Amino acid sequence: MDRAPMVVKHFTEADRARWDAFVRECPDATFFHLSAWQGIIRDVFRHPTYFLYAERAGDIVAVLPLAHVRSRLFGNALTSLPFCVYGGVAGGPEGVAELEQAAEALARRLGVQHLELRNLTARHADWPRQDLYATFRKPILADEEANLNAIPRKQRAMVRKGIRNGLNAELDANVDRFFALYADNVLRHGTPALPKAFFERLRRDFGHDCEVLTVTDSDRQPLSSVLTFYFRDEVLPYYAGDAVAAREVAANDFKYWELMRHACARGCRLFDFGRSKVGTGPYSFKKNWGFEPQPLSYEYRLYKRDAIPQNNPMNPKYRGFIAVWRRLPLRVANALGPHIVRNLG
Repeated sequence: MDRAPMVVKHFTEADRARWDAFVRECPDATFFHLSAWQGIIRDVFRHPTYFLYAERAGDIVAVLPLAHVRSRLFGNALTSLPFCVYGGVAGGPEGVAELEQAAEALARRLGVQHLELRNLTARHADWPRQDLYATFRKPILADEEANLNAIPRKQRAMVRKGIRNGLNAELDANVDRFFALYADNVLRHGTPALPKAFFERLRRDFGHDCEVLTVTDSDRQPLSSVLTFYFRDEVLPYYAGDAVAAREVAANDFKYWELMRHACARGCRLFDFGRSKVGTGPYSFKKNWGFEPQPLSYEYRLYKRDAIPQNNPMNPKYRGFIAVWRRLPLRVANALGPHIVRNLG
């Protein structure tokens, strides 16, 4: 008897439960394959989304979330997935092949300059690849003292410094304190902030799987904060912000240690420190915590361009913009930033 044919379909609201059930069971899928991203990217950033899945005999066998980001300044792309560090196709080999073909056909129909798949590992040796980023993932041990001892000595000393300084960590009911620290932090680095509405939407749509942890000093002044995702047995600190005073009292190190403790208590067994650009301060910071970099394989199909786009702060052509942005008042930067960063992804 012939096998049932493979069919590629577009996600609808009626597919939400089974899409997410598949993602949570699929070994190749990540937090960024969950269906809630479709509404967040569509509603907050106003980008058209194309969440595709391959189905056989009524069962989902592979998924591919895509969004169309079109900008006069940064180009025209179909990406899996903007504002997410991981993406690409997740599922069985036959379904993956069908979805990649469907994505290429969609990219040509939309007239984009390139298709970008943000894979954890390389899939196509003959596709152009961006090697700018690495991710950092490491198991969490069951014992708290063992986790502390697993941190290299110098970084462990910083954690103990934060403890001696009487710092406190608590979960926030909203994103207010986090956003104030985040927006100020990215301004100091010369990059636009994502809109506060985006973080509020993350908290709303992901619920218990999205938390904000804020570190305060003995006077309850916020020093450092992180917005974190939880997926299966993984914890993913994703967006963070720190006050200028945080460095002096080791609030940043204390923050991640407290998050690790909290995640361990929740039953997490993998700490995903997220991506960083190779050779940057965050890249070195994560290595100093004992995490080994794992290169990410962002793969491209180029249609109307000859080279992979470099829409990131490492590109020398953005140095002037970064210098000017750093001098903006925070209120002005927060008002202008969402209109710029929505097209970066």
